[in-house]
Amino acid sequence: MRKILITFFSVMIICLGFAQVNTNNTASPSKLERPKLVVGIVVDQMRWDYLYRYYDRFGTDGFRRLIDKGFSCENTFINYLPSYTAVGHATVFTGSVPALSGIAGNNWIDQLTGKNVYCTDDSTVTSVGASKAEDGKMSPRNLLVSTVTDELRLATNFKSKVVGVSLKDRASILPAGHLATAAYWFDDASGNFISSSYYMKELPAWASKFNESKRPEQLVAKGWSTLYPINSYVQSDTDDRAYEGKFADEKSSTFPHDMKSIYQKSRGSFRNTPFGNSLTLEFAEQAFNAYQLGRGDATDFLTINCASTDYVGHMFGPNSIEVEDTYLRLDKDLATFFQMLDSKLGKGEYLVFLSADHGAAHTIGFMQDHGLPADNWHGRPLMDTLNSLLSEKFGVAKLVRSFTNYQVNFDLDAIAKKQLDFDAVKKFSISYLQRQPGVNSVIDFDKVGSAPVPEKLRMMMANGYNFKRSGQVQIILNAGWFEGSSKTGTTHGSWNPYDTHIPLLFYGWKVKPGKTNRETYMTDIAATVAAMLHIQMPNGCIGTVIEEITK
Repeated sequence: MRKILITFFSVMIICLGFAQVNTNNTASPSKLERPKLVVGIVVDQMRWDYLYRYYDRFGTDGFRRLIDKGFSCENTFINYLPSYTAVGHATVFTGSVPALSGIAGNNWIDQLTGKNVYCTDDSTVTSVGASKAEDGKMSPRNLLVSTVTDELRLATNFKSKVVGVSLKDRASILPAGHLATAAYWFDDASGNFISSSYYMKELPAWASKFNESKRPEQLVAKGWSTLYPINSYVQSDTDDRAYEGKFADEKSSTFPHDMKSIYQKSRGSFRNTPFGNSLTLEFAEQAFNAYQLGRGDATDFLTINCASTDYVGHMFGPNSIEVEDTYLRLDKDLATFFQMLDSKLGKGEYLVFLSADHGAAHTIGFMQDHGLPADNWHGRPLMDTLNSLLSEKFGVAKLVRSFTNYQVNFDLDAIAKKQLDFDAVKKFSISYLQRQPGVNSVIDFDKVGSAPVPEKLRMMMANGYNFKRSGQVQIILNAGWFEGSSKTGTTHGSWNPYDTHIPLLFYGWKVKPGKTNRETYMTDIAATVAAMLHIQMPNGCIGTVIEEITK
């Protein structure tokens, strides 16, 4: 009997213990850990090698804070074609590719109608704060998949706030996603940040107040001189090279640039200065304060695109003193921004990732001067000649609509109505283009799986092909060649590492300092952020989580 009583009371004690544990869990469940704020920074046209080309010149609190105290994915690549701005921003935040996201370029040809479509055009919305109505008729509706910012909003039952900021509409709208709290971009004519009725009926008072300060005029008032003595810019070519562009009315491309005078004559010139990045980060700070980002019950998300690096790169090229100066100034601006986050949220309380939408080639003149193969590819005259040859062969004029995005866009309606053999049309076109100077390969998308090119290129072409928004034939140029007739500046869009090898840095909340040299992809960014936040991946995401970041 005594043994029975002892056993009975032992079981009761255990049961009471379990009950107490259950009661405690019910009364005060442990809270899911997330950062107060995620800041996604995309630096436009930032080649990966800039991290180390300018490393010794960076201060300790900007880029080097991320490099030295964060985690660097040293071999991150774009894994689709074409490598253009809108596609890059969409891919970073969706983890998807044009085949699924529908963002097949900055512009594309609608294959069903033949119309040229801009990536964020939306005729159903109206401008908010713009001097010209069309500048604000923008939204994310052409994006066919969700973003990681959308998924955060969904995961928190819309408690999270998401705000996008950029000089460029597409670089604000696409990252912020379909469910954004707000997105803002810059209007050249007024010198103001604007938005659209997709997000709001009118600009909030804080944004209007910022615009009223006429900050662009203040930033250019003293002109653009180098931040440091010009003879210290040893990572760049000498000033005033023939392959550098010039501002309007300038006789040379040398420093200093009289930006006050230039800006008065051309409002768009502001973008081609490092001050565009300064303005963007200042406005982002105002948005951070106005929306009280990172100071609510749910994780918030701020997307920032520093776009002036792209405009300066296009105009002057990667080896110019202008580009080096732009990155040195951006480094200081980033340091100021991070210090602000430290003071208002606390170190380790926010997560930052920094990447790029694409890189850029060296200027053709620079490459030729140094014995590297490079040249312009003149697409328009080739298209005209091809159309003439196709007309002679098949009896139909203008069968090729354009060479948009290094793709041959055919008039599918005309081909169908005339009952032409489309395979024969494509085969004839490929044969002609393949023989042209500067052309490496011309691939029929219907046969991309068996194309005689490296597997990496097959993957990139397949990822980039969207039946309704892409041309039917892909043109691959030789390394160092790109489309256009200009002998100054540079561009991007190709598969080559100078266009597709991008920086990827994580810093802050739960990030272990370190680096990996294994190959990672732009599509992995959204997957990784989603995993860190314990939310669903975006619904078109094909990326893989970069686990080393938190291990």
